[in-house]
Amino acid sequence: MAIASPAGFDVAALRTQVLATYDRVARDPTGEFHFHRGPRYAADYLHYDADELASLPAQCTACFAGVGNPLRIGPIHPGETVLDHACGAGMDLLLAARRVGPAGHAFGVDMTPAMREVASSAAAEAGLGAIVTIRAGLFEQLPINDESVDVVISNGVVNLAPDKSRVFAEIHRVLRPGGRLYMADVVVQRELKNEVRSNPDLWAACIAGALPEPELAEIAQAFGFRGPRITERFDCFRDTTAQAKVAGDLHVQAVNFLAFK
Repeated sequence: MAIASPAGFDVAALRTQVLATYDRVARDPTGEFHFHRGPRYAADYLHYDADELASLPAQCTACFAGVGNPLRIGPIHPGETVLDHACGAGMDLLLAARRVGPAGHAFGVDMTPAMREVASSAAAEAGLGAIVTIRAGLFEQLPINDESVDVVISNGVVNLAPDKSRVFAEIHRVLRPGGRLYMADVVVQRELKNEVRSNPDLWAACIAGALPEPELAEIAQAFGFRGPRITERFDCFRDTTAQAKVAGDLHVQAVNFLAFK
């Protein structure tokens, strides 16, 4: 299974490269990257509501670099507690915060300081500061209490984890019994060769760390999740440099994925 990076893989170097990439996105989202960004991409490729995105602070939508649309997977109810375990600039987080309303709360965790700054500023500008909390942290070590969250949302980040077992274990830990995982991520249709999985550039491109599609449900079930299923698919690499180089050949796509604790 592709749950962990290959033996000898330089995990520290990968984290440094990922951090640098998303720091650049936060500071200059119009720069050159191997992946799509921004509200037009989110609306045209991933079926976000364009009017809803236009109502958010432009700084957080410009930096959006997700691969799917976790908010289409299922409802988020007023009064619930939601966690975006790698929230980036906060677009999904703020959309979730609007759904939980003043009786709920939305937590965002991210390892990139520049992204956290954008998310915090956007939450304040959107009038959601009272119900949004941004924390520094890693999705392998979430600064969130046990069984305190109703919904975990995730968008395009689990593929970046060198050890996905820790990520799934942490999601399961923080969810309340009956809680839901709304996850969008990249999958491949066949096992990747070791030379691909050992390439840090392809990891940072959200390709080398992608799980083979059948393994996604298997891993979720292994960590105690019930009813795992794919609900939607997205061609998130269409017209990108990543597709031109390798994504097309490796049959890479993104999926929306639902599971219950």
